[in-house]
Amino acid sequence: MKSPAELTELFRAKGLKVTPQRQAIFRILHEAETHPTAESVHAAVTRSMPTVSLRTVYQTLNDLSEMGEIVQLDLGTGSSRFDPNLDNHHHLVCDRCGRVVDVYIDTSNLPAAPRSRHGFAIKTTEVVFRGTCPSCRSITKQTRKEIDA
Repeated sequence: MKSPAELTELFRAKGLKVTPQRQAIFRILHEAETHPTAESVHAAVTRSMPTVSLRTVYQTLNDLSEMGEIVQLDLGTGSSRFDPNLDNHHHLVCDRCGRVVDVYIDTSNLPAAPRSRHGFAIKTTEVVFRGTCPSCRSITKQTRKEIDA
C-alpha cells in the first residue's frame, strides 16, 4: 500500500479533495495488517476524529478501490472487506468470526479445462479457504471442556 503522503498526492493528481478525514483514513489503511470493513475503518478514524461520517469512509474506500490502490473483497463475511495488500495472494476465512488472513499459493498450475470455461477468457484466479481460526477453535475446545466438567 502506498504511504499516506503518496495517496494524498494521487488524490490531488486525480482532482479529488484531500481532507484531514481522508488523510486519517489513508493512515489507518497504511497501518492495517487486516482486511478491514468500512465500519472498522470508521471506528478507528473516529477515535481521533469523532465527526468523520461513515459516508466519507465509504467514499474514500470506493475511490481508492477504483484507483486500484486497494481491493474490495466480498468473502461472504457479511460486509465487504478492503485489502490494502496488492500482491498476488489468496485468503483464509474463519467461518465463525470472519477473520481473514492472506495466504500465498501458486495457482498457475490450476488450469480450467476448456469445456469447463464456458467460453470465458480467464484473467485471474481467486482462492478462498474456509475453516475455523485458531482462536475460535480454542474457544470451542474450552467450551467443550466446561460442558464435560
